[in-house]
Amino acid sequence: MAEQVQAQDAEINTQGIISFFLSRIAPILLAILGLIFIARANKGEVSRVLTSSTIAILGIAFIAGAVVLVAVGGGLVDVLFSEGE
Repeated sequence: MAEQVQAQDAEINTQGIISFFLSRIAPILLAILGLIFIARANKGEVSRVLTSSTIAILGIAFIAGAVVLVAVGGGLVDVLFSEGE
């Protein structure tokens, strides 16, 4: 049995991990951030809420940009280093 396990290629399902994070973890984190922002706004700290919201939106934009960069970079590597036919 150990030989069969060693013979198989060990691969990590990165698409499954990303889809799990986006479908389960991200909404929970966003809800927590929303509750924190609402609590601060109720205390009269609207300027801090706006600053925190802007920082959160910029963080999401940077993460989305990184995902796009990885996708585009992978495509460029495939084009540049593909073997000629």
